[in-house]
Amino acid sequence: MVGQSGPGEQVAHVDLLGGKRRLAAHVAVYLFVIVPFAALVIAIPLSWGWGLSRLDAALALGLHTVTLLGVTVGFHRHFTHRSFKAGRVTRIALAVVGSMAVQGPILHWVADHRRHHAFADRAGDPHSPWTFGTSPAALLRGMWHAHIGWILNRDLSNQHRFAPDLLADRDIRVIHRLFGPLTLVSMLAPAVLGGLLSWTWQGALTAFFWASLVRVAFQQHVVWSVNSICHLVGERPFAARDRSTNFWPLAILSFGDSWHNLHHADPTCARHGVERGQVDIAGRVIWILEKLGLAYDVRWPTAGRLARLHRAG
Repeated sequence: MVGQSGPGEQVAHVDLLGGKRRLAAHVAVYLFVIVPFAALVIAIPLSWGWGLSRLDAALALGLHTVTLLGVTVGFHRHFTHRSFKAGRVTRIALAVVGSMAVQGPILHWVADHRRHHAFADRAGDPHSPWTFGTSPAALLRGMWHAHIGWILNRDLSNQHRFAPDLLADRDIRVIHRLFGPLTLVSMLAPAVLGGLLSWTWQGALTAFFWASLVRVAFQQHVVWSVNSICHLVGERPFAARDRSTNFWPLAILSFGDSWHNLHHADPTCARHGVERGQVDIAGRVIWILEKLGLAYDVRWPTAGRLARLHRAG
C-alpha cells in the first residue's frame, strides 16, 4: 500500500527527521494557519461591494506577487532545486521575500521539499496524499494530510541531510533565524502603508485585513494545493516515478508550479510549463533575471530531454 511501511523501513528513515519544532513555534504555526484562514472566510462576503478598497487591492496584489515569487523562484526553483545560479545580492533578496510569504523558515522549507522529492509518494514523503492508502476514505484522509495536516506535525526534516549546502551559507543561516522579524514586517507593512497612504486608522486596519491576513491565507492554500491536488488529480504526460500531475486550473495562481508532473520528471528544470499554452510566470521571471544578468547557468528544458521524458504513446 502506497505510503505505508513496516518497522524496518521506519527505522531506516529515522535520519529523515531533525528534531521537533519548539512549542512556541508550533503554537505560532497553528495561529498562522487558523487566523488567516478565518480572515479568508470573512473576506468572501466582504468582497461583494464593500470592505475592499483599491488601495487594499493594490497592496494585497503587490505583496502577494513579490512574496509568492520569492517562494516559487527563490525557495523552490533556486534554493531547493538549483535550477539557476545567482549572485549574493539576488540570493539574499530571494530568501528575504520568500520568507515574507510566511511559508516557514527557509532551511525548514528547503529540507521538507527535498525530502518530498527524495521519497515522493513513498514512505518518508512528508506530505503525500497517498500516505494512508488508496481507498476513498484513505485518500480523503491523505488529502487533508497533504494539504495541511503535515504542517501541524511538530517533526522537522533533517537539515543536515537535506540542506547541507544552505547550512554552510552564512547569509541563509542568518535569514533563517530572522524568519520571525521578517514575518512581522510582512504582516505589519501593509497596515503602515495603508494608514499612511489613506491617512486613516480604517485604512490601516483594512490594509492589514486584506494585504496581510487574507493574502497569507490565499498564498498558503495555493501552495498547499500543489502538494495535495497535484498528486491526485490531473494529467501525467511525463514519466515521473511518483503520482505527480499537471493541474492547469492552478497554473496562474501558483505562478506555474502546478505543472507538477514535468517538475517531478525533471526537478532541476527552471521552467515547469514546457508545452504550448502552459503559462509559467515563475519561469518567465527567471528568464527576465537571466536577461538582466541576475541569473546564470539556467537549466532550461531542451527538446531532446523533453522527448525522453514523455511517456510512450
